[in-house]
Amino acid sequence: MEFDVKDLSLAEEGLKRIEWAEMDMPVLKQIRQRFSREKPLEGKKISACLHVTTETANLVRTLKEGGAEVYLTASNPLSTQDDVAAALVKYFDIPVFAIRGEDRETYYKHLKAVIEKEPDIVIDDGADLISTLHKEYPALAEKVIGGMEETTTGVIRLRAMAQQGVLKFPVIAVNDAYTKHMFDNRYGTGQSTIDGILRATNRLIAGSYFVVAGYGWCGKGVAQRARGMGAIVIVTEVDPIKALEARMDGFLVMPMSEAAKLGDFFVTVTGNIHVIRKEHFEVMKDGAIVANSGHFNVEIDIPSLEEMAVEKREIRKNVTEYKLKDGRRIYLLAEGRLVNLAAAEGHPASVMDMSFSNQALSAEYIVKNGNRLEKKVYRVPREIDEEVARLKLNALNIKIDKLTEEQKRYLSSWEMGT
Repeated sequence: MEFDVKDLSLAEEGLKRIEWAEMDMPVLKQIRQRFSREKPLEGKKISACLHVTTETANLVRTLKEGGAEVYLTASNPLSTQDDVAAALVKYFDIPVFAIRGEDRETYYKHLKAVIEKEPDIVIDDGADLISTLHKEYPALAEKVIGGMEETTTGVIRLRAMAQQGVLKFPVIAVNDAYTKHMFDNRYGTGQSTIDGILRATNRLIAGSYFVVAGYGWCGKGVAQRARGMGAIVIVTEVDPIKALEARMDGFLVMPMSEAAKLGDFFVTVTGNIHVIRKEHFEVMKDGAIVANSGHFNVEIDIPSLEEMAVEKREIRKNVTEYKLKDGRRIYLLAEGRLVNLAAAEGHPASVMDMSFSNQALSAEYIVKNGNRLEKKVYRVPREIDEEVARLKLNALNIKIDKLTEEQKRYLSSWEMGT
């Protein structure tokens, strides 16, 4: 296949939306301009498995401007924006293999299509691409210089591979860059998750009990934004330090078994499996709304909900009603997939500007240093993180102080006391 998208006639609308996102991605634009001049990725093939959105379009454009041959597939069956996929094929000559709503078989067929291009570099979002490459194409995996991973979920999977000694090439955990997780995960996930819930339900959040499962950076963002909308926010956690932090931040903290009885809205953002399960559904209120903003749809035990239901229907777009034996109704949003992408448009471009700038600069770093790196998961180099922050500040016309020579000497000295 040269490409596989829904409809090339959607391309013009997709191009307009790509241009709209670009206006709010000044850091990536600066990098693209430099890449266009210097061609640091010349002669390299890059296969990317990412959410096919307007922001991603501007990343892959940047990689191509840097001289790379780029192939793109979707990291989630419900996150693809079909008009964007068409625009990348038609206007930028970038092969895309992604159709919104594709079934599991098609999803993996598309994954394999970009793997079979024999990439030098892989970019992943959830580690499906890298894990499939290792399991089914080990010979091709040996030829990869390095990769990058965008999500917390994917980094967890890849660190497990590295610990077991099966990872065949170095991977940079772009998710762990400060300019990614502190901004994308917190402000991006926070805003876009609320956006997805509102678009799907049009329900009032103010005055409701809003349960957030997980208090990592994504959970912090969702909890903060729900509180900003007037909700009474409950956090559930398994990590005592994060649970304490949530309490000190002013949120109610309790086990899911207790929160399930109170919640009007539930959002999972843990990266783990079956965080909301049968015993929780059994005690939920009539009309409880359940959503997931973690990468995979396993955080909610959907099979148990299916077994418990005596009736099931789609009552609104992206809202499935499950009626239980006792008459209670539980509403699942976006089939348990990423509600912010399946029911909305994902993160705002301004935060993805930093995340994808980290991706572009990490690709350049891998080309320069990949052969010297060990087969393990690395943090984004500090100098890349700081460069992204500096460029973002410049774009916002914000100036900051610099250390004086005296201050530098003081910080590097041990002799000076009180």
